[in-house]
Amino acid sequence: MQSHPIATPEQHVHERQALDLIRHPTVIEAHARVRNHWLEQADPSPAMRDCFDWAFPEVMFSAAIWSSNQDPLRPKVITITRLAHPLGDIQVPGSRWGIDNPDSIYRVIPISGDEQYRIHGRVGKRRMTENYFTLWQENMNTVDVLSGHDLIVNEDRSFTISVDSKPADGRPNHVQSAPEAHEFYIRDVMLDWARDEPNELRIERLGDPPTTPARTLDEQAQLTADFMLRYADFTHRLSRGSLQTKANSFSLAWSADKGGALRNQIYVGGHFRLADDEAFVVHLCDGGAAYFVVPIANIWGTTLEIVDRTSSLNKAQSVPNPDGSYSFVISRDDPGVHNWLDPCDMDEGMLTLRMAEFPNGRPREDLSARGEVVKLADLRAYLPEGTPWVTQQERAKQQADRAAAYQRRLPELAQ
Repeated sequence: MQSHPIATPEQHVHERQALDLIRHPTVIEAHARVRNHWLEQADPSPAMRDCFDWAFPEVMFSAAIWSSNQDPLRPKVITITRLAHPLGDIQVPGSRWGIDNPDSIYRVIPISGDEQYRIHGRVGKRRMTENYFTLWQENMNTVDVLSGHDLIVNEDRSFTISVDSKPADGRPNHVQSAPEAHEFYIRDVMLDWARDEPNELRIERLGDPPTTPARTLDEQAQLTADFMLRYADFTHRLSRGSLQTKANSFSLAWSADKGGALRNQIYVGGHFRLADDEAFVVHLCDGGAAYFVVPIANIWGTTLEIVDRTSSLNKAQSVPNPDGSYSFVISRDDPGVHNWLDPCDMDEGMLTLRMAEFPNGRPREDLSARGEVVKLADLRAYLPEGTPWVTQQERAKQQADRAAAYQRRLPELAQ
């Protein structure tokens, strides 16, 4: 297996090819067209318009990354959501989109229901709290799913997943394909950024070599242009769902396995809008979830400055109240609360809480999430007794530890 599970030689070649692809005339034209289309339909607020110019290129580059790994006869394992990083003497843009989760490493493998495959891998020494191999059809509806908890591994931590249209019939680590199967969407969730390790993965297609040619550059460019528009429209629908209720409230709690939602997760969506002297306080009881994350995103479907600033916090990064619940404070200025969600100088944003890995597969009845707007001057009165606070030095250490832990996913920065 490769030495780094994400920054593989295959990934780097793919990223270079995607950089060439976005210079194709068809893709350049689509970039301008989709840009105007998205701005017109979104009609963004000033705050959201301000972040469009950096968020939009990320979403479009992600479209190039994903769309150029769509050949099930020549499948690759490609990470589709990364932060910007150097690659030799070039700079690879970020590729976040779709209201990404800062804890998750998302990888895709194209699949045909007529083919047979083997996914070879190795788990880390520390097994992940949440890890799923989800087989989707073209519209991102689930065909089959294998939980990392159910992986049978060898003594050296290696494993093989069989993928074909037949039932398992006693085969361990089997995913049953179907005629509508389109691709794997593999989610490795880093709960502890400093210690968790994503799986090493490679794909093997069984059978004879392909007899049909790969897409030409022009054909691939057209597919990328189609993905760019699809990404914009898909993200607009997601954002509109969170924005359809009044600001500073939560709604849309659901669990699903269609339209890109991931089975076994509960989502709670909403958005906030604050004055300079206000804070939005989020009270969360996780219902026994082994994993949750509270991230801030913009309407273009990207998270904010996730490395150096606490614009997201998960269960391992948060400190509970004495009763086991959690309180988070969103405000532009640091209020001194350990669980401060930094909106990165924005006065509004979207929240998409995810909770997963419940005991016996179901949350306890005390699962809840609510929010309230309070004046910063009155903040202490609205927080539970025993709320954890930090000094400026402790905040600096929290941020430094966070940045160092995340950069384990970006080994290119150390080259």
